[in-house]
Amino acid sequence: MVRAGLQAHVAGRVIARVEVLHPRAIRRHALGPEDFTARLAGARVEAARRRGKYLWLELSDKEAVLAHLGMSGQMLVQPEGAPDEKHLRVRVRFADGGPELRFVDQRTFGGLALADLTGEDLLPAPIAHIGRDPMDPAFDPAAAVRALRSRRTELKRALLDQTLVSGVGNIYADEALWRAKLHWSRPTEKLTNAQGRAVLEAATEVMAEALKAGGTSFDALYVNVNGQSGYFDRSLNVYGRQDRPCGRCGTAIRREPFMNRSSYFCPRCQRRGRT
Repeated sequence: MVRAGLQAHVAGRVIARVEVLHPRAIRRHALGPEDFTARLAGARVEAARRRGKYLWLELSDKEAVLAHLGMSGQMLVQPEGAPDEKHLRVRVRFADGGPELRFVDQRTFGGLALADLTGEDLLPAPIAHIGRDPMDPAFDPAAAVRALRSRRTELKRALLDQTLVSGVGNIYADEALWRAKLHWSRPTEKLTNAQGRAVLEAATEVMAEALKAGGTSFDALYVNVNGQSGYFDRSLNVYGRQDRPCGRCGTAIRREPFMNRSSYFCPRCQRRGRT
C-alpha cells in the first residue's frame, strides 16, 4: 500500500531539497546527513519499488533511497506548509512546489539510506540477498517450495525467513496457514510439495485481498501515505481471534507464544500432528 501511494504521488518528480531532522533516521547512511542531503538535491524519482519489507525510490544513475519502516515508520505525503508531525524525522521537498514527502518514525527503529542499484534486477545492494515474495510477477513457486523444504525448522519460521520467501509477515503467515490447514509448527522437512504450494498460494491470496482492503491497520501507525487506515482486519480469520469460533468448523481459535509474538490457529482445522 505504501509503495503504491509513493508511486502515485512521488514518481516523476524532482527533489529540491532534503531536511534531516533527526540523525538516527539516516544512521544506515555511513557518510552522514550532509552527504545524504547534497546527493539528493536535484535528483529525479523514477519509480517507487519494493521487495519484502524494504521500499526504495529509484533515482537516475543507478542509485536509490532505501527505506525500512521498522515498527513505527511512516512515509506520508503532506501539503507543503502542513503542521509537522510530532515524530517527523526527514522532509523531502520537490521542485514543483507540490506536496512534500515526510518520513515519520516514533521509535526511530526504521531509517533511510542511499544505496547503489546492482544486478539484473537493479536491487539496492544491501538487500540483494532478500528473496522474491509471492506478489512478485517473477516469483517461482516451485523454487520457493524447495527452499522451504530444505530447512529443518518450523513452517512458520520458514515463511518469515526473508531470505527464503519475503513479504510474509506474522499476521499474513497465520492467515495463510489457516487457509492451507497447516499448523505453524509443522516441520518443514515433512512438508509435501502440494502443502508447500498450498500455503504459498494462500499467502498470495490473503495479501492480494488485504491490498484491496487498504491493508491491515490495528492503530494509527499502520496507514498509507495519505494517513488513511486499511480495513482488512475485519476479514481476518484467526489472527487476534483467540477464543472466538473458527469460521470453518466453529472450534475456538487458540493462541500460542511464538518468537516473542503470537501464533493464532484452529486446533481442529490445523492439527499439530505427531512430533
